[in-house]
Amino acid sequence: MHIEYTTEQQDNQHFYRQFAQNEVASLAQQIDETETFPFELGQKMADMGFLGALVPEEHGGKPLDLISFGLLNEELGNACSSTRSLITVHSMVTFALKRWGKKEQQKKWLPLLASGEKIGAFALSEPNIGSNAGYIETTALPDGNELVLNGRKKWITFGQIADLFLLFARQDGKAIAMLVEKETPGLTIHPIRGMMGTKGAMLAELELKDCRIPTSNMLAGLGFGIMAVAMSALDIGRYSVAWGSVGIGQACLEASLDYTQVREQFGEPLRNFQLIQQMVTNMITHVKAARLLCLQAGYTLENQQANATNDILIAKYFASKTAMEVATDAVQIHGANGCSSDYPVQRFLRDAKVMEIIEGSHQMQQIMIAKNAYVA
Repeated sequence: MHIEYTTEQQDNQHFYRQFAQNEVASLAQQIDETETFPFELGQKMADMGFLGALVPEEHGGKPLDLISFGLLNEELGNACSSTRSLITVHSMVTFALKRWGKKEQQKKWLPLLASGEKIGAFALSEPNIGSNAGYIETTALPDGNELVLNGRKKWITFGQIADLFLLFARQDGKAIAMLVEKETPGLTIHPIRGMMGTKGAMLAELELKDCRIPTSNMLAGLGFGIMAVAMSALDIGRYSVAWGSVGIGQACLEASLDYTQVREQFGEPLRNFQLIQQMVTNMITHVKAARLLCLQAGYTLENQQANATNDILIAKYFASKTAMEVATDAVQIHGANGCSSDYPVQRFLRDAKVMEIIEGSHQMQQIMIAKNAYVA
């Protein structure tokens, strides 16, 4: 494994950072406070090719190698976790379509998703079912050439504005994955507001009441919904969140370095105090370690190695844990200012906590990593 970026990856990272700092960072507080994602920003991301990062060129995408895709998530996560969340869920849908979709589905949807004309969202979680995805309650009953959907999906990132949902249900006791369009009769979208972190990710609850879709909207086959479609999409989601967590950690480090150089106590800059130096040292070390784990995950995923999923789990677990620890220290370093909306570290802390929950909770990552160790 190479731990140095290629020239192309370095150029990509520079471009992503410029975009994130020039186009996203200035909107981050507004996005957080209004709990609304600007349409114009989403279109700019589409124009830059970010929404087609995992879409083949033949379908209008601008495909990235997975290290560059990770760097994109880091830089957007550094500026605004809500914005990075759009890349996460949208890419989960495009990746699933690319891998499991029928040619007709790919031809219809991938160009629209790559261009940003349509936004995709991942609909797995339910009010009673979170990490226990194998026991989803939403049902899909066959009726001729249609499936009749009944149930609820909750905590759906960008569900308020998504045009296409990759949705999971049970048919004859077996899990299936399907595409459900926003305008489908019987689908009602309820906005979720008042979240603690990633407040601009426009979460929604989906209510499905005798919602009919053609059977041709299924991805893969009966029984392949969770272990095939969902798990492969979750690999991309967790990988994105891991890199986004590194971005949060890096943002906390940068904010703390700036603050400790200008803030004085007892006639000395904070940077001169040994306990502050200890906290900064831990930030630097842990963020760098998290980034290296993300690089390892990207390398194994890019090369389709058997241990890719486990490397992603490890990266997501450690990076989200690091983001929370680093954000906590960043707020502590800032003192009362760290609890004020005048400084971004309070937002970083709230967003970091979400990273420990989404795409599989902190505890579920631990369970899966340990189980994989015993299998190995």
